[in-house]
Amino acid sequence: MSRPIINASSLTSRIPGRAYLLLAVIIFAAANSITRQLTQLGARNLIDGRNPISFCNVLFVGNLCAFIALMLIYHRQWNTHSLKQLSWTDWLGLSGVAILSGALAPALTFMALDLTMVNNVVLIGRIESPLVLALSVLLLREKVNRWVVAGALVSFAGVALTILLQAPEENRVEMGGFQVGTGEWMAAVGAVCLGVSTIISKVKLRQIPLGIFIVFRTALGSVVFFVAALKFYGAFHFKDAFSPLLWQWMLLYGAVIVVGGQLCWFTGLKKSGASDVSLVGSLSPIAGILAAYLILGEAPNMAQYIGGSIILCGIALNQIGVFRRSAETPVAPQLSSAKEMDTEVGFKGV
Repeated sequence: MSRPIINASSLTSRIPGRAYLLLAVIIFAAANSITRQLTQLGARNLIDGRNPISFCNVLFVGNLCAFIALMLIYHRQWNTHSLKQLSWTDWLGLSGVAILSGALAPALTFMALDLTMVNNVVLIGRIESPLVLALSVLLLREKVNRWVVAGALVSFAGVALTILLQAPEENRVEMGGFQVGTGEWMAAVGAVCLGVSTIISKVKLRQIPLGIFIVFRTALGSVVFFVAALKFYGAFHFKDAFSPLLWQWMLLYGAVIVVGGQLCWFTGLKKSGASDVSLVGSLSPIAGILAAYLILGEAPNMAQYIGGSIILCGIALNQIGVFRRSAETPVAPQLSSAKEMDTEVGFKGV
């Protein structure tokens, strides 16, 4: 091995896990705003009156680009020996996670971005964390302290206020006597899908190799979304899916947002403890709001200021609980499974 390669390897090994996690959070936080910016770029370059960079095209082609890149990285894990170790219940669990987090959640999030502000999608997406906590306690009997529970309840209240205090819109649905915007509702349901998929991963997918998990989720999620879109919208909906303008941006999007972000995230997970991951992940909503302002010029409205402030209070309470739990343990617990920590940063692009 040449000296430059040895030096580069030595340098990357000295980079702390928190740096990788922070870079991943910044990349993921920018995903929603970059997606909105790309669709606006497509709107300025119409093809026969159609936007070649529509949300559906971004999701489908972005997943294809991500799949190609992920297979290049993880193809060695897709061997006969590893695949034979998986039972039919493992494949069933993988399929459920792929449909929820690889197809439904991204589709709902992208549709929400088309109907409401990016800041709403960022803040409402935080409902995933308290949902995962509640399901973990109820179904898996996980033990948590009062601070973590209080943080989850406060964060949930912040999400609720973000939704309910929004100004009246034309597209609203009735939920429990309240009028909720369609975009906000889709963002919430997308976050719920991510939360449920995280619980399935905890229960069934702990021992499945990471490469098989990610590649299968991306592949099946793409197929399910494509088939569903064909059924509801017809083949004409993907007429511009091979537009050069779309592909040149999706190759960059897939490489940086999906693959680059995922590699930084999972590298950081391997080198960090649970408290470090939770701390860096708590910066996700702040980074998402800053990205929306810097990329789109989207400033928070009053409902987002109120709801976001309460969510940040909930995150602070959760961090107190996490650090107290770590202090009670002689050695900070390492993450039992990288797949289980997806909830810390929420939606990751596609």
